[in-house]
Amino acid sequence: MTAQQTELQYLPPDLKRELLPKHVAVIMDGNGRWAKHQGLPRIMGHKAGVDALKDLLRCCKDWGIEALTAYAFSTENWGRPHEEVDFLMTLFQRVLRQELREMVEENVQIRFVGNLSSLPRSLQAEISRAMEETKVNRGIKFTIATNYGGRQEIIQACRAIAQKVQQGLLQPDEIDEATFERHLYTIGICDPDLLIRTSGEMRVSNFLLWQIAYSEIYITDTLWPDFDRHEFHRALCAYQQRERRFGKVSEV
Repeated sequence: MTAQQTELQYLPPDLKRELLPKHVAVIMDGNGRWAKHQGLPRIMGHKAGVDALKDLLRCCKDWGIEALTAYAFSTENWGRPHEEVDFLMTLFQRVLRQELREMVEENVQIRFVGNLSSLPRSLQAEISRAMEETKVNRGIKFTIATNYGGRQEIIQACRAIAQKVQQGLLQPDEIDEATFERHLYTIGICDPDLLIRTSGEMRVSNFLLWQIAYSEIYITDTLWPDFDRHEFHRALCAYQQRERRFGKVSEV
């Protein structure tokens, strides 16, 4: 742990524990630009991004945040150069293998969401092992969206529901929000309270389109590899200053 990380190992006193988000989601953008600014190849930005994610996970655990979801690889990311995609698949697999024991010891529950069947078989095997070995853990819930697309998730949910209607297992007037949510990849995971996007981009990029309906959104110009505990602290301070009304009128 670095000096800065040690400094913020515990919840900063200006944050109210009762107002912390239960679930934080992150769009980790800017790895390639970070590497370019450092005069490094893009793949080095992804390696640095993994380190930033590992520290954010530990920070959430240290500060008492219950769930973290990270957008690791979108369905659109297959359009990147083959060398970069191959490196990312290998990186995911290596990190899972190296970090799994520590995550088990730290009581982290790991879950992957997305169209996992399209991933390399060796990566699918590591994913299955990680989820199986951590499924009984009751610490922070760490969800990794891999080969994930929000529109695709909604389409597959609609297909599954339509099939049940066709089979007579479900009536159309029985379909409500709870029914729909039971057919999403994220079943059993509460919606994010806070969505963070790095690198200054002002869009959600097909991420958790159903789930972020009432999430607070925080945009920072900081590139993902530079998103440390100080940056997370700023995001949480901004979050705690907002009034969450969920479409209702303020009581003030």
